[in-house]
Amino acid sequence: MAVFVLGKNKQPLMPCSEKRARLLLERGRAAVVNLTPFVIRLRDRCLSDCTLQPTLLAADPGSKETGLALMRLENHATEEKAPATRHVLCLFQLVHRGFQIRQALEQRAGFRRRRRSKNLRHRKPRFDNRTRKKGWLPPSLQHRVDTTMAWVDKLCRWAPVTHLSMELVRFDLQKMENPEISGVEYQQGTLLGYEVREYLLEKWGRECTYCGTGDTPLEIEHVIAKTRDGSSRVSNLTVACHDCNIAKDNQSLADFFATDKGLKRRLKANGLSAEMRLARVQRQLKLPLRDATAVNATRWALSGAMKSTGLPVAGGSGGRTKYNRQRLGIPKTHALDAACVGKFDTLKGWRVPTQVIKAMGRGSYKRTRLDKYGFPRGYLMRQKQVQGFQTGDRVRAIVPAGKKAGTHTGRVAIRKTGSFNIQTEQGAVQGISWPYCTLLQRGDGYGYHQIPTTQH
Repeated sequence: MAVFVLGKNKQPLMPCSEKRARLLLERGRAAVVNLTPFVIRLRDRCLSDCTLQPTLLAADPGSKETGLALMRLENHATEEKAPATRHVLCLFQLVHRGFQIRQALEQRAGFRRRRRSKNLRHRKPRFDNRTRKKGWLPPSLQHRVDTTMAWVDKLCRWAPVTHLSMELVRFDLQKMENPEISGVEYQQGTLLGYEVREYLLEKWGRECTYCGTGDTPLEIEHVIAKTRDGSSRVSNLTVACHDCNIAKDNQSLADFFATDKGLKRRLKANGLSAEMRLARVQRQLKLPLRDATAVNATRWALSGAMKSTGLPVAGGSGGRTKYNRQRLGIPKTHALDAACVGKFDTLKGWRVPTQVIKAMGRGSYKRTRLDKYGFPRGYLMRQKQVQGFQTGDRVRAIVPAGKKAGTHTGRVAIRKTGSFNIQTEQGAVQGISWPYCTLLQRGDGYGYHQIPTTQH
């Protein structure tokens, strides 16, 4: 990955390679500003001494994860003409915690409801008196917008970003229920069927629904055949390999899983049982469109937040992103999807590691542990720091002897006793005494790890 570089006045300069950053640090020409992502500050150069190139920050918003890609633009003649070549500098995969926020709010509402009904029956509920401002989003959805914009702002402070781009993906829920609702105009052109097909691939995990085979061409298949009055609603569509699609024909799911020998042979080769696979298919068919609705609800809020930065913002459809990815033979990941947003000709340097950024939160105001009935079962310590360390800090512990001898680097969880837990890439190490720990980076509410270089 490229290393972010700041001038001596803390202005963003063009990112450099890891080797160049290491040489600058060894020669004393730079100092470390941030460990993850790695940011250095030059001691002897400022913005006026350097030449900057056009840089694009692209985003691929999602319900659970958002991909971010920082790219250098080549052959960028005018703003009206799309750049012919993009060179990937950094890839990021931002993992949201909207589901945990929703669970916490539901638990809090349940506890309050119980207390009100038990102790204060004479008081009327006040929720009808509350008003919401225009454009209000539930906290679990607003979190997605805020977290994404927080990292867009960070990357704009660390790199000379000149352009922004995001995938304005829109799942047409009526189209998912009935793909023929708007006529043939929607289905014509180079991107024929990409939106519905992409939804089905995401829903079924990019593998054959029936036999579980991956890495094979998948075909759209009707669960209840049209000859048996099956509709073309997306709830009746799935993806299957060619062999399963031909073998199933117009059979029902139960008959197909019970009688087809070829399917049983393929399931056995994949280590699956027919009964469990049938139950999974029936369960998956009933899944709601919650993730698609979350993306629909936040896309314009995120677009408006990006435009408020003052940088030019370009949009692209999900079908265009997939078209670019398949045209260039690029694997499917959230970060690489971000790199493929919009119109361009060539993408270079995309085989770089992806930095995963997981939203962990900054702790809890609630200092009381409750049981499932809402009664207190334990109390947390009131202070947030122990011996100068706080949960979420990145530390390095050098243990000289004992069962845990060695060097452990990771995210720390503090205890009042001074015996800490450290979450490393290899797993959790418990019971590390605080004198062995050295602070590397203060906790910022995120956990970090890298995914190795993506291979084609």
